[in-house]
Amino acid sequence: MQKDIYERIISFLLGASWAIVIFGALISFKIFMVLGLFFAIFLTLLYIIISLFLILALDAFLVNKERLREVKKQTELLEKLYAKHTK
Repeated sequence: MQKDIYERIISFLLGASWAIVIFGALISFKIFMVLGLFFAIFLTLLYIIISLFLILALDAFLVNKERLREVKKQTELLEKLYAKHTK
């Protein structure tokens, strides 16, 4: 299946987002460790949760693009059926 440029960009951004989440969590934990273990864990989890919501938003773009493609296919089929039965 051939992907268009939109899907390739979103897929790339999803992969990059996962890398940013993993390395960002490690870096944020190390930065806030000087303020205490509990505070560092709390802020790291907060960072991870916010980042995961952003990843879900990117994934929603892909899902909506696929849904639009399927709806276009269904519309085309329905138009063909309608044209066939109205003759």
